[in-house]
Amino acid sequence: MNPEIEALLRLLLSAVLGAIIGFQRERSNKPAGLRTHILICVGSALFTVVSVIGFSGTVDPARVAAGVVTGIGFIGAGVIFRGIKGDTVVGITTAASVWITAAIGIAAGVGLYIIATAVALLTVVVLMLPRVKG
Repeated sequence: MNPEIEALLRLLLSAVLGAIIGFQRERSNKPAGLRTHILICVGSALFTVVSVIGFSGTVDPARVAAGVVTGIGFIGAGVIFRGIKGDTVVGITTAASVWITAAIGIAAGVGLYIIATAVALLTVVVLMLPRVKG
């Protein structure tokens, strides 16, 4: 298969998987929703595809994955904030969903289609679990 066609399929899969997670977050009225999760997943996949296909043999693709993980930390930190009373922290689950969405994008970007899909579905199931207050 043409490498660009395969890369495009990887990016499209990442868009669908990011949309599935983002739709759940959007329905839950969270600060990072549908568009954010799609962009994070596709962006992570694109960085991965470009590093694997575009720079094959010249750079270590794992370095790009490490860069994505570092960069996504800044976005995740942006969705975490203190509650109105100052004694609660809000947004940790949404930050975690942003983080795992980036990981799913990386998996789709390297062609791990089944793993990326399974983890995306598992993520949605976990996000739908009721919150346990202790």
